[in-house]
Amino acid sequence: MSINLGQVRNDTPACKDLIHFNNAGAALQPRDVTDAVLRHLLLEQRIGGYEAAEHNATLSDDFCHCFGRLLNCAPREVAFAESCTRAWTQLLLSVPFEAGDRIITGQSEYASNYLSLLHLAKHKGVKIEVIPNNDAGVICLKTLENKLDNNVRLIALTHIASQSGVIQPAAELGRLARKHHILYLLDACQSAGQMHLDVNELGCDMLTGTGRKYLRGPRGTGFMYVRHSILDYLQPQSIDLQSASWLSRDHYLLRDDARRFEVWEHSVAGKIGLAVAADYALRLGLAEIESTVQTLAATLRDAISQLPGLTVHEHGDKLSGIVTFSSKRHSARDIQNQLRKHRINTSVIRCQNTQLDFPDRQLGDVNRASVHYYNTEAEIVAFCAALSSF
Repeated sequence: MSINLGQVRNDTPACKDLIHFNNAGAALQPRDVTDAVLRHLLLEQRIGGYEAAEHNATLSDDFCHCFGRLLNCAPREVAFAESCTRAWTQLLLSVPFEAGDRIITGQSEYASNYLSLLHLAKHKGVKIEVIPNNDAGVICLKTLENKLDNNVRLIALTHIASQSGVIQPAAELGRLARKHHILYLLDACQSAGQMHLDVNELGCDMLTGTGRKYLRGPRGTGFMYVRHSILDYLQPQSIDLQSASWLSRDHYLLRDDARRFEVWEHSVAGKIGLAVAADYALRLGLAEIESTVQTLAATLRDAISQLPGLTVHEHGDKLSGIVTFSSKRHSARDIQNQLRKHRINTSVIRCQNTQLDFPDRQLGDVNRASVHYYNTEAEIVAFCAALSSF
């Protein structure tokens, strides 16, 4: 079943006024998501925050069930978070590292994640090892496997890097992690909502994602998956009355599900909105979304490649909705500003934030255009016309 383009664009009011190629930054929300958030906020205004949360408890509880379906896991293995970075950091810090433990990561690791790894290395004495990408831009699995031994405590991979549209071989890495009995943490910040995700096929022990990107949810929302079999191995760095029960003066008991990583105070409206966003994606079908996004992105790459003076930086068989490019004549920031004059939203990826990747590829700042299923080929034509007018 194909996506009804007219319907999804009608569900997305801003499509009438602009071309939004910044979905890897923050996608446009469907009307259903915004309405759900506003309804709860207005209810808080009318009857009070605690009372509104109690009234909409069922809608809030739908969150874990929606993400259980989205990730093919049990609802008890899902928790809400205020962002992907917060969820990822919580899980990283819950691993009981000892000095000398090794963490394996990739060359395309997300900047905030790598900063957390550096901070952990500084204060815990763990060692970080970065596996280079091969010529196709994906992590070299042979090199990675040769690095695995009993001192590797964690493998951390970003599924789709913010600075590149290349899809990393997450499932293949998962098989290696299981073979060597190593914890595996997957950052699905850019992949959640634009492609099919099954944590059992991926073989990850932990997975994190955000609401604002391809899931089209509210900002300030995220989620995590924690495989139940490893739950008691992890040690949350902080707890409160959401994550634990205070049983007596000197005794408490952690929750027996992934919500031991949640905090009591959170955006109830945001959580409800993110559940609606996940349900919206599920109703469209993740396979259909993935196919549509990748087809549009391939069309965009080809169109940009035909323009003189522009270079597209993605190559390979498994590419996502993210397209990065640069100009010989103009800076990335100037191109972004020119496109904004035509009501076209894009992003700039700064070399400073990709210290493992761009210097090795001899890249400076680059432009990023990221498409979603509500975008059209006509918008790609208009995008290229705006680029050509510069």
